[in-house]
Amino acid sequence: MPTRVFLTVDTELMWRHHCAGLDAATIVQRSLEPAGVGVGWQLAQLAEHGLKACFFVDPMPALVYGLDPIKRVVGSILAAGQEVQLHLHPNWTGAQADDRGAAYGPFELIDYSLAEQRDLIAGAADMLIAAGAPDPVAFRSGSYSASDDTLAALAQLDFVYDSSHNGSEHPWPSAISLDPRQIAPVRHRGVVEVPVTLIEDQKGHLRHFQICALSSIEMRAALDHAVRENHAAVTIVSHGFELANRAGTRANAVHVRRFEALCRMLAERREMLDTAHFGDRPEMALDQADVPLAPSVLRTRLRQAEQLWSNWIEERAA
Repeated sequence: MPTRVFLTVDTELMWRHHCAGLDAATIVQRSLEPAGVGVGWQLAQLAEHGLKACFFVDPMPALVYGLDPIKRVVGSILAAGQEVQLHLHPNWTGAQADDRGAAYGPFELIDYSLAEQRDLIAGAADMLIAAGAPDPVAFRSGSYSASDDTLAALAQLDFVYDSSHNGSEHPWPSAISLDPRQIAPVRHRGVVEVPVTLIEDQKGHLRHFQICALSSIEMRAALDHAVRENHAAVTIVSHGFELANRAGTRANAVHVRRFEALCRMLAERREMLDTAHFGDRPEMALDQADVPLAPSVLRTRLRQAEQLWSNWIEERAA
């Protein structure tokens, strides 16, 4: 059986731009289609390489800015043949337009009770469906903030998958009671937990498989490690805004090159690394003892040098 690859894109309106007091149209543009390398560009790259991806869409900003921006992004994702699943940043529950972030709800889902989490997730799912998405079967909490209560709430709501466990953010805010080094899918608290893939970039230190966190060399090594060790799944994280600078005003060439390289690597390895949609309920082994890629001083130093360039040069505002 090939290793399943869940190429996931957390898709949301950015709190940073809300706090900056930008107008609604600019917040939407800089969050979803920044500098020509947002969701639309990523969908085109996925289509060019014949890859499947899951867009975890957060509908909660609709409480402040209305449902139309969520409808538009959901429609574009589905029209491109990709899937929409549920993402949730609960702080939007207390937000108000034009207040520059003065009002907000608790930021971490784990700060809510089980009943409150269930209600938040149910309400967010209803909004996502109202925006045109099919009934979601998979969930990722904003900031990976999830606990066993979160999984219990998801099970009560008939979700099949969660993908919030991130050992590099454990035990806070990623607070699910799994080992931080758990990267293989596992049935836990009534759902299938599909953890974010990790590498060990330094001895005893975990780093998650995210476009802005790993170099192309590290991504290639992690993918080849997964194939070599017959891992059950690889779960990769990106964001709709991640390929632009933090201001959303110009493309970050380092991140763009990484995304392009990742698409090529997955296309070249498609016989061994099968990109999948959660909605297809793909067959995959559960409870394997998969372990993260071991550290390499050379890989880490090369990435750190690349990150310096990214932070000093590519992140400048246009």
